[in-house]
This record gives sequence, C-alpha cells and structure tokens, in this order.
Amino acid sequence: MAKRSSLFIRIVEGKNLPAKDITGSSDPYCIVKIDNEAIIRTATVWKTLFPFWGEEYEVHLPPTFHCVSFYVMDEDALSRDDVIGKVSLTHSQLAEHPKGYSGWLNLTEIDPDEEVQGELHLRIEIAGSEVAKKLRCQVFDARDLARKDRNGASDPFVRVRYNGRTQETSVIKKSCYPRWNETFEFGLDESAPEKLCVVEVWDWDLVSRNDFLGKVVFNVQGLLTVQREEGWFLLRPDKSKPPQDEGNLGALHLQVRLRDEMVLPYSHYQPLVQLLCQEVKAATQDRKAHLITLIDETTTAECRQEVAINLVKLFLGQGLAKELLDLLIKLELDKTGTLQGTAEFESPL
Repeated sequence: MAKRSSLFIRIVEGKNLPAKDITGSSDPYCIVKIDNEAIIRTATVWKTLFPFWGEEYEVHLPPTFHCVSFYVMDEDALSRDDVIGKVSLTHSQLAEHPKGYSGWLNLTEIDPDEEVQGELHLRIEIAGSEVAKKLRCQVFDARDLARKDRNGASDPFVRVRYNGRTQETSVIKKSCYPRWNETFEFGLDESAPEKLCVVEVWDWDLVSRNDFLGKVVFNVQGLLTVQREEGWFLLRPDKSKPPQDEGNLGALHLQVRLRDEMVLPYSHYQPLVQLLCQEVKAATQDRKAHLITLIDETTTAECRQEVAINLVKLFLGQGLAKELLDLLIKLELDKTGTLQGTAEFESPL
C-alpha cells in the first residue's frame, strides 16, 4: 500500500503591498516552494500594489512533505529582485482543513535564520558507565543544505552545544552534501539546568559573519529513557527572535487543498476493472451501461474532469479507449435528447 499526496493551489490576489520602486508602486509576482524547493513562479503584474493573478496549479508531493511557502517578490529589471514577504502553511495546518483552506493571510518579513532546508544525519546516545555517563554525538553527513555563497554552494560545519560547552566539526568547502564522520563527547550532568543538546549547522565565511543553516534540538532527559537516537533529522529554523509585526507588508489571498490518497496493489482493483470493461463491451451491443451511468450521475462537477481522465487512462491500457469514448458520446446524446423531449412536452401548445 502506497500513499500519494497532491496539493491544489490557487493564488488569487494580493493587497496593500509595500511600494518597492521609486514610482511608488511595485511589480509583484509569487514563487511557491515545497519544502524550500521552488516549483512555481507566477506571472508578474506590473505597477500595482493590488495584484490579481488567479493562477491554479496541482502539485504532486514527495512523501516527506512538510511545508508549502509563498514568496511575494518585486521584479526589477536592473537590480536584484526585492523580497516583499512570505506566507507558509505546514502539512498539519492543511490537514486541519479537509475541504481546503481559503482566505487572506498576512505576509511576514523574511528572517534569514528561518530560511533553512536540508537534513542532518546523526547518532546521539548515552554512553559510559553508571558512575561516569557521557553524552556522545556522532555527526555523519548532511544533504540538501541551503546555498549561501555566490558559487552556488556553502562551506558547512556543525556546532554541538551542551551544558555550556561547544564543539565543532571541520569545515567542508563548497558542498551542500558534506560528510564529516566526527564524534564528540560531553560529560553528562543530570543535575544541570540545561536539558537540551543543540546541534547547529553553519556556513563558514572568511570575511562576513557565518550564516545559520539550521539546527536539531534533543531533549537529554528523554534521551536517558531511550538511550539512543539515530537517523536523518530535518533542520529547523532559529525561533529565538521575537516575531515581526504582521500586516504592514500586505496580504495574500490563497486557496490551498491537500489531498492524501492510499493506493492499493493492482490486484485489489482488478475485479472493478473487469466489471467496467464488461460494461463497455456490452454497451457496444446496444445493452445498458448501468455502472458507467452510475459513475456519471454520482460524480460531482468539481472532480468530473479528473474522473474522466483516469477512466480514459484505464481503458487505454485495456485497449478499449475508442469504445469508452463512443459510449460517453452516446450517453451524452441520449441525455440531450431526453432533455429536449421533456422541454417539448412541458411547453404550451
């Protein structure tokens, strides 16, 4: 059994955007990111603070989907495009709205320390004897880190902090997929007020300050119970800064609907496929097609096109696409003829 998820997105419009150009206006467009990967760019609406896009998309999601983000940008012909603000919706937020989310969301300022992506491969465990326990952290590698340097990569290193002590890995130059394989140990003090072990990833810079790439936080108290945690951990943003005031960057009107489907092995669908094929073959011999008619009558207008596309794919694979289309045309003509006959019967003489 497999899980298949998709996201319906409609970017409707924006309002009260700040002016980024000397003309007192902006040239806004939107970029949509799935887990920090840009997948959509809307058209640019020129010289307005109240843009209308009305663009619709359907996106197939990866199994690890966490968040969809909408960035409103101001296009500039001669310089780098300005970032106006962003809106983010997490998987859990979308799951709370099974019929989809629709409404206005205030744009928020973009904090570089919150623009993180990628995963870190770690093993963290309680080691040593009962008398002298140690906290051991093994840093293996990372993947899909944010690109912070002009060369399209980063120079990442890892900083591990626990109970007032800090240890760091070596710097891996020009890589978003670094490998360290380094181990750090700290004396475990169960009476210490600091109950967290923080593992941070940074981009090393020679001239300017280092750039934050994300962090993973472990509760040492919980680690005493499970003794070890190992795996790929999603890098999280730094939420230590107070939130910026919302509303002064304008708002974005969105419609977003998450759909999760469970796909069973083909053998589970085979009886239904055989039944549908029998119906279509029988209809070519002037016999009623009750099942196809039932599907037509019970399908809502909202999903009619999707159902039709899937039926055509199914019958194309069975070599019966022409027969299906002939049947659908016949049913539509019969329906039209019935409606005309009813209208003539009801009309006054």
